[in-house]
Amino acid sequence: MKLIDFGLSDFIRPEERLNDIVGSAYYVAPEVLHRSYSLEADIWSIGVITYILLCGSRPFWARTESGIFRAVLRADPSFDDLPWPSVSQEAKDFVKRLLNKDYRKRMSAVQALSHLWLRSDTRPVPLDILIYKLVKSYLHASPFKRAALKALSKALTEDELVYLRAQYRLLDSDEGHISLRNFEMALLQNSTDATRESRVPDILNAMEPLSYRQMDFEEFCAAAISTHQLEAVDRWEQIASTAYEHFQLEGNRVISVEELARELSLGPSAYGILREWINSDGKLSLLGYTKYLHGVRSSNTRHH
Repeated sequence: MKLIDFGLSDFIRPEERLNDIVGSAYYVAPEVLHRSYSLEADIWSIGVITYILLCGSRPFWARTESGIFRAVLRADPSFDDLPWPSVSQEAKDFVKRLLNKDYRKRMSAVQALSHLWLRSDTRPVPLDILIYKLVKSYLHASPFKRAALKALSKALTEDELVYLRAQYRLLDSDEGHISLRNFEMALLQNSTDATRESRVPDILNAMEPLSYRQMDFEEFCAAAISTHQLEAVDRWEQIASTAYEHFQLEGNRVISVEELARELSLGPSAYGILREWINSDGKLSLLGYTKYLHGVRSSNTRHH
């Protein structure tokens, strides 16, 4: 099987967003219709294709183009009609994690290749540029945020660590730790014409803090996980609860409403809400922990 017709495709920089509404109506992602999208829009389209291959019908349908757009924005694809009851749970999970209306919660292409439904020991997992974006954010996060992410990473199962182990191996120098040099070398060894065109190396400039220190696998897991993606997993509540237990032991300290607001780049108007996140002992509650991990600022806020 081949995908064809890339006449409207383009190379983009890691942090760049496009705004033209292009593509076939049935395959267009919600954020394209909102005129702010990136690589994740392609993942949505692959989800639509996979849905059709598995059941023979479209996940979003209407008689007019405007009706299709409304369905893409508001409707949820059905997984109840035939033949879905006989489709494997792995296949359904795969499609659902591509057809999430929140683009931040979708799997990346490399994560999709690492998914249990497609995973193959004979096919090497490629380097994922998403890792670079997440590690960059982690390096610029506060110590409190890094502690929260470290607790979250300890709640992952071995199956969820497969992708992270594969990415770490692509970076590892067999010394048990990685530095900025490892990220640079991995990019050189795994780069394609597409990554060179899209100026992916630009992102390395923002990873400068790694020039002065090293990162072991445990910290790499904390740096390279996405809270938004984990929220799309069926067992998210269990993951969050387990992570909070680790956070209570190792990272949850007394934090004032004012400090929490600064952490989240919020003003005094948010103090009332933030007070609900803090227990009587001055530490984050389970609710506060999950909300803090999620963050409140979002370019996608108007979509929800």
